[in-house]
Amino acid sequence: MYTGIVAGTVPILNAEAGDGFRFFTVDLAGFDGNLEIGASVALDGVCMTVVAIDSGKIGFEAIKETLDRTTLAERVTGDFLNVERSLRMGDELGGHLLSGHVMCTAKILERTEMGEGLDLRVSIAEESRPYILEKGYVAVDGMSLTVGCVDESAFDLHIIPETLRVTTIGQKQVGDRVNIEVDSQTQAIIDTLSRRIEVSG
Repeated sequence: MYTGIVAGTVPILNAEAGDGFRFFTVDLAGFDGNLEIGASVALDGVCMTVVAIDSGKIGFEAIKETLDRTTLAERVTGDFLNVERSLRMGDELGGHLLSGHVMCTAKILERTEMGEGLDLRVSIAEESRPYILEKGYVAVDGMSLTVGCVDESAFDLHIIPETLRVTTIGQKQVGDRVNIEVDSQTQAIIDTLSRRIEVSG
């Protein structure tokens, strides 16, 4: 589990194509304390398992399902990723609970700088539409964010300077894709209500 409070950004040192997967080596120096093989780390909001450790150079494998559903297939050597270590007992829950299981990707449609902050308009994929609600939560590239205005095709995000400082969101441009994980509690409530309506109908 994760909180959506990104700890910082890390560079991809190498990205290699394998037989149905991609192997990433990421520079996690400074974030690798007590990290072991099999540990979970969120990279751009995607729950990844550590498969290799060489000092601060940490290896991850992304299988086809992950590559098809997320933006990791587009990432290359030199790109920076948002990173968050998995939640531990006693840690503060500053954002909202995340699983790191990305539902879909979305495209940045508009970008407007607002003083030291940033406003973004993001497309809504068909599978995520029922769960994107005004003032609700959504994870974008692993960042726990509050949804602004919503219509049938897009939703707004209002990014504060601190989030811009710690994450990659400030470097995103119109046309870039981001990973989307909807709030699991919202999804559970809406799915339950939908099933009840179908049964009663």
